[in-house]
Amino acid sequence: MKLFDVYPLFDVNIVKGEGCKVWDDKGNEYLDLYGGHAVISIGHCHPHYVEKVGEQLGKLGFYSNSVKNDLQVELAARLGKISGYDDYQLFLINSGAEANENALKLASFTNGRTRVLSAEKAFHGRTSLAVEVTNNPKIIAPINANGHVTYLPLNDLAAWEAELQKGDVCAVILECIQGVGGIKMATKEFAQGLQHLCKQHNTVLICDEIQCGYGRSGKFFAHQWLDIRPDIITVAKGIANGFPMGGVLISPEFKPIYGQLGTTFGGNHLACAAALAVLDVFEEEGLVENAHLVGEYLIEKLKELSDERKSLGDDCVKIQDVRGRGMMIGVDLSVPYKEVRQRLVYEEHCFTGCAGTNILRLLPPLCLSKDEADDFITRLKKAFEASN
Repeated sequence: MKLFDVYPLFDVNIVKGEGCKVWDDKGNEYLDLYGGHAVISIGHCHPHYVEKVGEQLGKLGFYSNSVKNDLQVELAARLGKISGYDDYQLFLINSGAEANENALKLASFTNGRTRVLSAEKAFHGRTSLAVEVTNNPKIIAPINANGHVTYLPLNDLAAWEAELQKGDVCAVILECIQGVGGIKMATKEFAQGLQHLCKQHNTVLICDEIQCGYGRSGKFFAHQWLDIRPDIITVAKGIANGFPMGGVLISPEFKPIYGQLGTTFGGNHLACAAALAVLDVFEEEGLVENAHLVGEYLIEKLKELSDERKSLGDDCVKIQDVRGRGMMIGVDLSVPYKEVRQRLVYEEHCFTGCAGTNILRLLPPLCLSKDEADDFITRLKKAFEASN
């Protein structure tokens, strides 16, 4: 049997990781500014994480949700405290797509509606409801195209108001910093206006914090930069530093009903041990604050590099724009990213993400240091120069 060939792959086999570095099977070291697509929050193979996951595996890896699991209770309490959502409820699943699926189902159970508003260029997952609210027709199969969703321009509050006034909108789902959409950021004015309109029209406001949350923006949640408090928050990626896990944070206004939601693997003992280890490291090493401080430093260095590149000739690779917060940064290039990214991987031994056709997307582990940020700038300069 062969693999189902749906991923365009770099010809690199990564076999080892530590902090913000990874190594291939030939012994080459790489600087990781990608974090396995924003999944690695506390760094590769953090010793505390390795210890706690191994310790739990030696006791019990899995049992079903038909019995009590004190690790789930502990995780909910600690996550509520660190995130500022003590009064919310936590439902645990396995992935970001599942988190958004359950958030949308819960919204529909609550107000009985079926229509959803989503942003242009949004990405919310690849399962049934999650892919339908994702603004990419190439990945929406006919069976998913059920006409539930209206896509609207980010930050155009009037457009969203016009749809909400129709009175039939079940939920609004929003990435406060779009990932796949190119690190486009919701404004405070838009987010606060949208929250007010949702309350006015009995519409559930869901903040998708799967990529932009869990400390990546320099606050625990990206929406906290905008001074809003959504009804439902979805998380995954960095929650367990690579162990498959997702979660839904649910307002106390929602009352749980036995059997309404469910999962086989969600919130298993091993996943909870991994997630608790992540929170340990967040607290002990101040990683949310580090994401803010080093992220702002890296953004400033990229802007300085942008100014340098603009002073060169017309044929050189230029940085058109730098956007983002914390460890979620978009570098908008004057040329398609493909050649620059390939040079970064194969010549400079550095991983980044991408978006659109021209955007390098930086999603490093939250433990990235200023020295490593400087190292990345040096490698990026070399990749630019080789691409001229």
